[in-house]
Amino acid sequence: MTGSTLARPMRFLGRFCAIAALVAIAACTQRPEAPPAPVVVAPPAPTAANPLDRDRPEYLRLPGQPEGTPVRVGVILPFSSGAPATRALAASMLKAAQLAMFDAGNPNILLMTADEGNGGAQAANAARTLLAQGAEVIVGPLFGPSVAAVAPVARDRGVPVLAFSTEKTVAGNGAYLLSFLPQTQVQRVVRWAAANGHRNYAALLPQTAYGDVANAAFADSVASVKGNIVAIQRFAPNAAAAMGPASSVAKSGADAVLIAQGGTVLKAIGPTLSLDGMGRDKVRLLGTGLWDDPGLEREASLQGGWYAAPAPNADADFSARYRTAFGAAPVQLSSLAYDAMSLVALLSQGPAYHRFTPAALMDPNGFSGVNGIFRFNADGTSERGLAVLEMTPNGPIVVSPAPTTFQGKNS
Repeated sequence: MTGSTLARPMRFLGRFCAIAALVAIAACTQRPEAPPAPVVVAPPAPTAANPLDRDRPEYLRLPGQPEGTPVRVGVILPFSSGAPATRALAASMLKAAQLAMFDAGNPNILLMTADEGNGGAQAANAARTLLAQGAEVIVGPLFGPSVAAVAPVARDRGVPVLAFSTEKTVAGNGAYLLSFLPQTQVQRVVRWAAANGHRNYAALLPQTAYGDVANAAFADSVASVKGNIVAIQRFAPNAAAAMGPASSVAKSGADAVLIAQGGTVLKAIGPTLSLDGMGRDKVRLLGTGLWDDPGLEREASLQGGWYAAPAPNADADFSARYRTAFGAAPVQLSSLAYDAMSLVALLSQGPAYHRFTPAALMDPNGFSGVNGIFRFNADGTSERGLAVLEMTPNGPIVVSPAPTTFQGKNS
């Protein structure tokens, strides 16, 4: 279908209300004034062999719900995962989704949950269960293989999937990734380096799926700023294996080095580069969101390095309200579920079973989330407004603020 002028940027506002776990909400209707959105052509809607296009008597409805068709929202998360940390994240994401629903405060949206399990057939069956109950949008799953299993089931019914995986390969054709993708982080920091005079780039990348994605993004980003790649070194993701590649990069003549690694391995790489003559007075180190770690702030070899991440304390208000509501801090990444449900609330005012269209989801103005603005691309990935931060002895400082609008950017 072709798109027309799309919705304005959203703001997530509201107050917490005491409502039961299975609740209904409505869209947050307050929106700031904005310049007219550009006219864009949306990609075709996913082909649905058996579309959910109208309310049916067998679909789930709560007693006492308002007249009309409720906005049925399915949530798929790994509630029964064998990993305690994963179960804790799933539980926290569900609470964050409930908080977003409470904040919207309208009784017309119905939340339904199903277990992602270990992915594959179990995740697909979860999607079938929710679709049989009338879900017209699915939030989740968390992991790439689960998204790959859920997406075709949802696509058969014409239902979009707002997932949290970082695996770009599972995006598109009705599946939208709301996660923090390394591609956007690499592009942001390379462009900032280029704007500050850097031309010769090298990269140290782990031999992992994350490193593969960062590698492709690095090549594209350097080409887009007309820079030169003088070296790319890959390493097994452990400190000992990174030493040789780091020494090689130190001799490459680069004036900017991307290190798509965090934690203890990054702590080992920095001193190795310095010892081999690549001190911060000669070369600027560049990082991804993996650098956004309080444990790295006092690493002397990283001082002066730049990395792309959400603005510091961008999620402070969300964290405070979550703690007030549930008596504990949210697990990291829970804010993604809040953003997903807030987006659902915003779009829920459209006509039943025709509200979550590609044109609506890919508003070129984007949406305002917990960690800043974001919008979906035609391939199902997301673009985020990120800040560039610099490592200092007193903690990271913002050297390039996160944008607050996509106005003026190519759509």
